[in-house]
Amino acid sequence: MKAKSLQDLHAIRQHVADGHERARREETLRRETERKAEAERNLFTRAAGKVEPLRHAKRVHHVPEPPAPIAVQRQLDDLAVLRESISDEFDASTLLDVDDAMSFRRPGIGADVTRRLRRGEWTIQSEIDLHGLRSDEAREALAGFVREANKQGLRCVRVVHGKGLGSPGKTPVLKGKVHSWLVQKNAVLAFVQARADEGGAGALVVLLKAS
Repeated sequence: MKAKSLQDLHAIRQHVADGHERARREETLRRETERKAEAERNLFTRAAGKVEPLRHAKRVHHVPEPPAPIAVQRQLDDLAVLRESISDEFDASTLLDVDDAMSFRRPGIGADVTRRLRRGEWTIQSEIDLHGLRSDEAREALAGFVREANKQGLRCVRVVHGKGLGSPGKTPVLKGKVHSWLVQKNAVLAFVQARADEGGAGALVVLLKAS
């Protein structure tokens, strides 16, 4: 700015002075702002005293235990047991061949099979004696016996159910039930009354399907 008169020169000097005063006030305000900010930052330190930051302790990360594995094979076995379960309510009488010994053969099994069973052409590989067992005990024992025999690949077994001589009325309580239970087992292909030297009317010779 160029002064053309004494009045202009005075105005220039006043303008410069105003600028210096404004700069001084701005600097004072800046310093005061910084001082207050510093005071706020040190407020906790002044109140609590000297402090040290906590050291970072070593952390142990606990990995959660995986869920217990599902026993798939056990579930399959349980399912198989349910599928092969046998009932006391099943009436097998209509499925039996009515002859002098009462026999059974599954559909598709020829009459020659029961004839060969009667003649003893299959070697008896195992047997179960149900004497003295209650009905529910005998049912479970027979179901387990047939299942295990089939797993082992046995083909011919004997089931001793007794002649009922010790039962009230001398009637063979288990005999009819054993017939019914065996008919319900898919592993059983046929059965016949045992020969006299193998138990006669108190036992059955049972043919199992190949496992």
